[in-house]
Amino acid sequence: MPRTLSAAISLRAASAADSEILAQLPQGDVFEVLELAGGNAWGVARGPGLVGYIDAGALGDPA
Repeated sequence: MPRTLSAAISLRAASAADSEILAQLPQGDVFEVLELAGGNAWGVARGPGLVGYIDAGALGDPA
């Protein structure tokens, strides 16, 4: 499900908060959510075209 980011957020390689940062996603970017678990969202960041994890709290309205 595509969601608009309500805040700028780091896209991480793993669900751990200290995992490698793959990209910085700006507020308003679209994130395609594939799975929600443990306060994290795993999916595809459309802007850079990368797969990773973000804090689910940064998810805004459906895009």
